[in-house]
Amino acid sequence: MKQMEVTIMGQSYLLGCPEGGETALTKAVSQVDREMTAIRDSGRVKARERIAVLAALNLAYQLADGGTTAKDPGKSGPLGADNLPDLEGLMRRLDETLEQDGKLL
Repeated sequence: MKQMEVTIMGQSYLLGCPEGGETALTKAVSQVDREMTAIRDSGRVKARERIAVLAALNLAYQLADGGTTAKDPGKSGPLGADNLPDLEGLMRRLDETLEQDGKLL
């Protein structure tokens, strides 16, 4: 397995990548970086862990919804900057759910 260094929200990561999977991994990293950056730039969420969870939920929602994504690159999707009031409730529910794990987020 090959290793690739990637950057997400200004932080470098060394990721394992199967041979021939470089293009797919680069595309995935780009999508994650775009989602996380949009959430961070909205100004309402600062913690990197919360940003990562919300970005993961955005991408999972897009996959479950048939892979549809926002046509406007400035829009971050169903849970992002366009729907900021929903973020507070979502973060509260995440904290309540994870409370037994020491409130990781």
